[in-house]
Parts: sequence; C-alpha cells; structure tokens
Amino acid sequence: MSAAELRRAGAWLARHGLPDASPTPLLAARLAVRRRARLADQIAVAVLIMGAALAQAYWLSAPAFGRSQPQPSAPLLVLAAAMAGLLLLRSMLDWWVRRVDRRAGVALSRRAAHPVQPGWRTVLGRPFAAFALATFAGALVLAVSALTVQDAVVRHAAWVLLIGLAGVGAGVVVHLRDLLARPVVAEDEVSLTADVIMRIEDAREVAVPTVLWVLPVVLLFGFAPAWWNVASLLFMFVGLAACVAIQARTPSSATVARRVMGIR
Repeated sequence: MSAAELRRAGAWLARHGLPDASPTPLLAARLAVRRRARLADQIAVAVLIMGAALAQAYWLSAPAFGRSQPQPSAPLLVLAAAMAGLLLLRSMLDWWVRRVDRRAGVALSRRAAHPVQPGWRTVLGRPFAAFALATFAGALVLAVSALTVQDAVVRHAAWVLLIGLAGVGAGVVVHLRDLLARPVVAEDEVSLTADVIMRIEDAREVAVPTVLWVLPVVLLFGFAPAWWNVASLLFMFVGLAACVAIQARTPSSATVARRVMGIR
C-alpha cells in the first residue's frame, strides 16, 4: 500500500472522529477500492443520462437530416440494453469491492467480530429509505403522467424515462443488497467501527437520487405541457430541499457507527 493511500486513510479517520487511530494497510486498501468503484459508478450513471438523451435526440432529429424516423422501439431497445449493461457493471464493481475485502480479510493475522450484523435500519436509516422511495415514486408519477399526453414526442420520451427509472431502481436494490450481505472485515475495534461507517456512507450515497431528479428534466422539459414542466421543477427543488434537511437532521455516519458499536 502506497504512502499516499495511507495518508488518505489517516485523513478519513480524522474526518470521522478517530484522529488517534493509526491508518492500517487494511483500511487504506478498502477505502481505495471504494473510491475507485464510486468514481466508476458515477461515470456509468453519467453515461446513462447521456445515453437516454441521445436516444431521444436521435429519434427526434431523424426527419431534420432527411432520414425516415425510426420505429420508437429501436432506440428504446438500445436504451434497455444500456440499462442491462449498467446493472452488469454495478454487479462487477460490487464483486470487485468484495474481492478486495476478502483478500484483505484472509491476510489478517487475527480477525475481530461483532455480534450484530448491521441491518437496513442501521445502514440506511428510515429517513433516507423513505426519501429514496418517495423520490422514486415521484419520478414514476411524472413519467406515467407524461404518457397521458397526446403527443408522440412526449410519449416517446416518457417511455425512455420509464426504462431509465427501471434501470436506476434495479441498480439501487442490487447495491443495497450487496452492502447488507458483505461480511464484516476488521482486525480491531477501530476497523470494526470503520467497517460500519463505510457501509452507512455507501448506503446514504446510493439513496441520494440525483439521477431521478435529472432524467425527467433532461428528457422532457420543453417538450411536455407547461403543467408538467412546473411539476418537474417542483419535484427537483423540493427533493433537493428535503435531502438537505434530512442530511442536516440525521446523525452522522460516525455517530451511528459508534452507537452500534457501543462506543462513546
């Protein structure tokens, strides 16, 4: 493990209220793989948003370039294949993280354990779970309401949005399931606490539905009726305000981890 990764691990410990703990190669390796996996996942989500926008733009721009407009099913099938690719990539990233954790655990001379495996209430928390479900439901309502509009462009974009929502929802479920199923990897009390903190941070990041706010506006804003445009903007701004309020009122990941571990 490089000195730079150990310094990053030390800074991470200090940010989470563990300044007296020494960064270990175990912690540095686990943090490094999560940072890289998170970056890859963010790039994949950005590609998803751009792919959805391109699928809509290709369908709309065909007549302008002298091409016959393709069947609506063609770009939808391409987008569905992209969703499947995104899910496969997320599964591979989760496997990569588990593999690094497993290799780190095998190398431990001794292994600490905690009698309680953190459940979803600890890892995600009810406020974040309710927020994620409400946001997904709001995006779904926007997509279904757009299908009621008697306009081919709007209806096509609504189908693109529904496929995007299905892909995002399935990805979140897969990621949270993996977080809850991962075995604890730790060698002492500090690394046990760090394990819980990492789970909580990963789960909370997954629950913040940035894509669900962006996709409706990217795909339909300006094409849909005025009432839908207003509703999509309200959905985005109200969701952002609720996210800020929940993050401000919810105990930090370090606080929750100490509570789980019984540390004051």
